Amino acid sequence: MKKIVLLFALGLCLVAGIARSGNAATEQLILLLADLQQLQGEFRQTQYGDGESGVTGNSSGRFKLLKPHYVSWEIDSPDKQLIVADGEYLWHFDRDLETVTRRPVAGQQDLSPLQILAGDSSLLRENFVVANTGQGRFQLAPLDGNAAFKSLTLVFVDGQVSAMEVVDKLNQRLFIELLAVDADAPLKPADFAFVPPEGVDLFYHDQ
Repeated sequence: MKKIVLLFALGLCLVAGIARSGNAATEQLILLLADLQQLQGEFRQTQYGDGESGVTGNSSGRFKLLKPHYVSWEIDSPDKQLIVADGEYLWHFDRDLETVTRRPVAGQQDLSPLQILAGDSSLLRENFVVANTGQGRFQLAPLDGNAAFKSLTLVFVDGQVSAMEVVDKLNQRLFIELLAVDADAPLKPADFAFVPPEGVDLFYHDQ
């Protein structure tokens, strides 16, 4: 489970993409996301292996998102991890291992589901082929063959994002259900500030 969680964490960044005009599904998705400025709540993740492997892991926790550059993804169970994008750095705090990893957001080459929600319309138009696969369902396929995942499906209920499904390069599937979602409670950049606790091992990849 940690492998796909770390893959998800390392994608908390924005990149420039290949120019491509949007299609009808892209524009429809952009309209749905236009009013989304902030979001917070709880999540439940279920990981499935490729083929007939079935469920290979579960985790749960809390998340926060503030456009355009701030994300917090905190896993409470079964292990304890905190992933924060503070606008300048991507932090990964593994509480069980007592390690903190820091990478600059600038120059990262992957895109994560939450960061896609936090991005602007040009991000979707330039980096993905978008298809409407059912009522409130949009599948995004990256144009970059080196992207961290093969496809991402966003699920909306009553105009609010309620779930995400990620298929990685090994055809493993991660289903993320968003619970107790609150799009109204105010968030500010200071809510995403992170200071490494004393005594942890630090690994800074920007030095």
